[in-house]
Amino acid sequence: MKITFHGAARTVTGSQHLIEVNDKVIMLDCGLYQGKRKESFERNRSELANRATIDCLILSHAHIDHSGRIPRLVKNGFSGDIYCTSATRDLCAVMLMDSAFIQENDVKFVNKRRKKRGQRVFEPLYTKTDVADAMKQFVGLSYNRTHQLFPGVDLTLIDAGHMLGSAYVILDIDDRDTGKKRRLVFSGDIGRPDIPIIRDPVPLTAGADILIMESTYGNRLHADYQESEQELARIVNETVKRGGSLLIPAFAVGRTQQLVYALHKLFNDRAIPDLPIFVDSPLATRTTDIFRLHPEVYDAEIREFLLSDDDNNPFGFGRLQYTQTVEQSKALNSLRVPSIIISASGMLEGGRILHHLRNRIADPRNTILITSWQAPNTLGRRLVELEKTVHIYGEDFPVRAKIEVMTGLSGHADQKGLLEFVRVMQKKPERTFIVHGEDESSETLAGLLRKELGLDNISIPSTLQSFTL
Repeated sequence: MKITFHGAARTVTGSQHLIEVNDKVIMLDCGLYQGKRKESFERNRSELANRATIDCLILSHAHIDHSGRIPRLVKNGFSGDIYCTSATRDLCAVMLMDSAFIQENDVKFVNKRRKKRGQRVFEPLYTKTDVADAMKQFVGLSYNRTHQLFPGVDLTLIDAGHMLGSAYVILDIDDRDTGKKRRLVFSGDIGRPDIPIIRDPVPLTAGADILIMESTYGNRLHADYQESEQELARIVNETVKRGGSLLIPAFAVGRTQQLVYALHKLFNDRAIPDLPIFVDSPLATRTTDIFRLHPEVYDAEIREFLLSDDDNNPFGFGRLQYTQTVEQSKALNSLRVPSIIISASGMLEGGRILHHLRNRIADPRNTILITSWQAPNTLGRRLVELEKTVHIYGEDFPVRAKIEVMTGLSGHADQKGLLEFVRVMQKKPERTFIVHGEDESSETLAGLLRKELGLDNISIPSTLQSFTL
């Protein structure tokens, strides 16, 4: 068996790993690389593997840093099946189409400049037609149902509790070359217990022989979720008292629905005032509809909420409006009463949030609330690092709005949760690979796994590094 790490190696983006066994090639995830614009442009177009030789793809979940290069893969000749949960397939149908829209428009914008300079024009990474072609290859599987990929290789997807449809990938492999039977577990993104909407992650008590494990928060602990809801109420109330608006950049899948549900509860409890709340993201609107279609993944808290609340839509209530059109979005810029605007993208690298930011970032009455991890070199990271001036659509803007950061809403396991993921395993892995983390997070987690759990064969691979097992 050979494993090669093509993405999310010493970084938290572009998840993509190849498993070669029994003359077959299996890809785990196929994510978009996000970071510096030029580097992202080049890396997302690079051919890290011969697409025609890949036999199948297994997708842990729908977030773009795990799924966003699938249409490119298909465009370049991959014709195998793409296995994931049914909810992940449904989410990818809208998320990848939205990504294609962004790819096409970004290239159109860049090509106008390049044509004027007499430079070669670019093609988009992929188009909406490429997405439609890729969706034909998706195969939706249920949790806990074993499926034979090939003779000697069986796949099982287990609820990872990270977002709607997220899964741990279990491959039970009868390796012809060695005669060994081994279980390989790919964690995808490990979820966090006791947060609302989706169920808690399922403990993998049986364990693994080989573990590929994320480490996003390997060096950090989250605040208690209930404290985070109280913190959200404080931020809303302080902003309203100043006469300002609260801007929340949020990922369209998971974080937006989580925020809407939290605000709904705070409004019901009269912990925040009666003020207009907008979700200004067409993708968030569409993905929220998919959340409504999958109540089978809801946890006990939200089921109780559905039964007990008169206004029993967890993703909508009287003061909440989902904007649909560009005109509705633009109208928010002339709103002069305190309000809450939730909009994509979560790292402020594109989307409608940038227009709201341009309009409100220089006003000290307003608040910008960052609720998720921000990749290096993104606009979101620059705000977290409290830069005094930021560049938006070719203009510099002074940052006078109050910047607030909350990590307690994260759907990722923190350091304690990551250690617990391995601690409960009856069979501890003989070989562990730490991925999907910045160096400090990955190295801290690896050290704790060695010290506290006795794991002694741990690697933190670099991009394109291969291991033969």
